[in-house]
Amino acid sequence: MDPRSEVLLRQAELFQGPVMLAGLPADDLFGQLPQASGWTWHAGDQALLDSRFGGRSHYGVSAPEVDFDAAVLFMPKSRDLAAYLLDTLAARLAGRELYLVGEKRGGIEGGAKLLQAYGKPRKLDSARHCQLWQVTVENVPQARPLESLAERFELPLADGPLQVVTLPGVFSHGRLDKGTALLLEHLDNLPVGDVLDFGCGAGVLGATVKRRYPESRVTLLDVDAFAVASSRLTLAANGLEGEVISGDGIDAAPMDLALILSNPPFHTGVHTHYATSETLLSKSRDHLRKGGEMRLVANSFLRYKPLIEAALGNCQTRIEAQGFKIYQATRG
Repeated sequence: MDPRSEVLLRQAELFQGPVMLAGLPADDLFGQLPQASGWTWHAGDQALLDSRFGGRSHYGVSAPEVDFDAAVLFMPKSRDLAAYLLDTLAARLAGRELYLVGEKRGGIEGGAKLLQAYGKPRKLDSARHCQLWQVTVENVPQARPLESLAERFELPLADGPLQVVTLPGVFSHGRLDKGTALLLEHLDNLPVGDVLDFGCGAGVLGATVKRRYPESRVTLLDVDAFAVASSRLTLAANGLEGEVISGDGIDAAPMDLALILSNPPFHTGVHTHYATSETLLSKSRDHLRKGGEMRLVANSFLRYKPLIEAALGNCQTRIEAQGFKIYQATRG
């Protein structure tokens, strides 16, 4: 069981009523708290929770319309996202209890300071390298529309500026990361057809390709509901069309692709997690048409080339710069 859940269960008597668990892990916590409901923005966690506890968890960027007498937020990696989520929950908890639980290395102590906006927070427990905080919501905030928290910036590309819209919690919120910037310089001579932007984040790659190759049909895929929402906003800001879908990994992607583009993730929250990227590489052949191409950027220290060669039989390193490599491979 997740250590944050273990800390919660040390105080299980506090959570036996209708409690909202926001950002909960896909473990057995629901089994221990039978009246709890959940809210997650991770498509993989939602699928696992649904398979075991059908109907008790909601997926999306807004809180579900169910009644709850208390709420627990599992501290996300992004402090900006934590502030939005806490306000959203606190707005429905006047005079009632709001809890925050998280790992010490995940920023729980800094996150706990956010609780001061609602009342006088106190630490209830510290164990398993985690902390549990509680506040009675005396100062009720007004829930903010998510889009009001969006950050917008412009990318000066060769074929004109691209508008990018990012939401709290999305990778590289409010700026272009170095890896994606490097890949944007190497999008020449791409095959035309069905294109996948895997781990799309704010949709920079998908939007760029759709504008540069308008005859291509672009699908943008991410596991995170806030990334999915960001990608839709980015496409709309540029007057572009594309299908944006949520799903956990390459298994959720279309088949018969002409091109897979990616700056693949290797973190889940504060933890290093290579499985999603390695599965993308190993299963890329199943999703590419014959002659289809995969082009991606990765940190130079990641040993992706042997995995790509094993899947597709070839792999070219187009460039290595600024701590990143651009890989290109074609399905024979």
